[in-house]
Amino acid sequence: MTLISAKEVAKHNTRQDCWVIIHGKVYDVTKFLPEHPGGVKVILDQAGKDATAAFDPIHPQDIIKMYLPPEAFLGEIDPATIVKHTKKETEEEKRRQQLIKNKPALSEMLNLYDFEAVASQVLTPEAWAYYSSGADDEITLRENHNAFQRIWFRPRVMIDVTHINMSTKILGYNSSFPLYITATALGKLGHPEGEVVLTRAAYSHEIIQMVPTLSSCSMDDISNSRGKGQILFFQLYVNRNKDITKNVVQSAEAKGCKALFITVDAPQLGRREKDMRMKFVNAPPEVQDEKDLNRDQGAARAISSFIDTSLNWNDLKWFRSITSMPIVLKGIQTLEDAILAVEYGCDGIVLSNHGGRQLDLSRSGIEILPEVVEGLKKRGLLNKVEIYVDGGIRRGTDILKAIALGAKAVGIGRPLLYAMSSYGQAGVERALQLLKDEVAIGMRLLGANTLADIKPEMVDIKDLTTHIYTPKDYLNSSVYNRLALKRSKL
Repeated sequence: MTLISAKEVAKHNTRQDCWVIIHGKVYDVTKFLPEHPGGVKVILDQAGKDATAAFDPIHPQDIIKMYLPPEAFLGEIDPATIVKHTKKETEEEKRRQQLIKNKPALSEMLNLYDFEAVASQVLTPEAWAYYSSGADDEITLRENHNAFQRIWFRPRVMIDVTHINMSTKILGYNSSFPLYITATALGKLGHPEGEVVLTRAAYSHEIIQMVPTLSSCSMDDISNSRGKGQILFFQLYVNRNKDITKNVVQSAEAKGCKALFITVDAPQLGRREKDMRMKFVNAPPEVQDEKDLNRDQGAARAISSFIDTSLNWNDLKWFRSITSMPIVLKGIQTLEDAILAVEYGCDGIVLSNHGGRQLDLSRSGIEILPEVVEGLKKRGLLNKVEIYVDGGIRRGTDILKAIALGAKAVGIGRPLLYAMSSYGQAGVERALQLLKDEVAIGMRLLGANTLADIKPEMVDIKDLTTHIYTPKDYLNSSVYNRLALKRSKL
């Protein structure tokens, strides 16, 4: 094995000659620079250096084999030549570490908002900005939850609710209650183990996890962390290179994923200003001119510029040719597209606006749900597709409202990232248990023994689409981190 000195690596620090060190291995990434989905700058920042710390929170390790040819690997770094630098801890980091040390006991977390409040304090500013941000003015981000507050219950009484059964099937697979962990990117920004924490927690609660394309962990890491018989689904951002897309899909299927959820609401990622303000605020490195630096970027855009903007309905035939997994479209926002999804043979649809991170002032999934269910029912199509909802779900009663209006299950993402970031696997498991407890209590108070007993007449939705009055939600507003203008230092 060729050993390369750190001094030698440091010489190769330009756009024309770029080497980096990742996990003790030296790579020549010069030819790869123009192809990097995150742009040239993020690699040039690490040119001639050890890029492991910058690489790990964003990429699974096996991505190197996927994108770099074998000849890009030059050898291993000579450990005797490494000069260790002690990074001076900033006052901000000292404050954050103190908050981590003094965070409340896990037993004090009584709802999902508690986890979000703790996460806002213990996450790095970059991680919090990425996880919490929404598109533009973040009106849809807030509306996703507000919409649930415009739905009121009509509970039935004098019913024996001693025995409650909240179990269900999602695409034919068992789930202990009507919730799955939806795909969220960059888990290692919040926890060093990343998405495998969610995998283990999902197994302990007997629910399904949707693995994200932009996971910080490799598919192998996640697959190997599964418990016996555990079900995984796979979320796909379609790469403009069809060969890469085919490889990703078939690899996920080979690793045991049981369904393919294709994200269809993100031909381009939305402007997430909290995230954007945290990125590229420093002067460019000496190897890059200011004129080449695109400051209009955030973590989200930096990791997703590979997405295929040409994705269309005709591509579904191609997807059918490369996989036998059921296909679900994630990001349906109108009845018209729900009808097309059924007509094109999709097995399911997720009513979603991407957590309020794409088109601001788009409607919430829960608002779209009655329109879609009624429209499909009128056309005799309702039994041909399973309908899921995500976005804004923070309570067990939110889940019950979705079930009453015709959803098969709901997806939840960010709240579990907050729980993971704050308390690891134990935090995720407690968050899921809190939701289960709330669902059980809600079912008893509604007069429902099973999910099948939860009927549309148990909810009043006449205010849902008015957008006029939403009760003040003090918990939600207390954890919402408002957008702020960048002020001058003058």
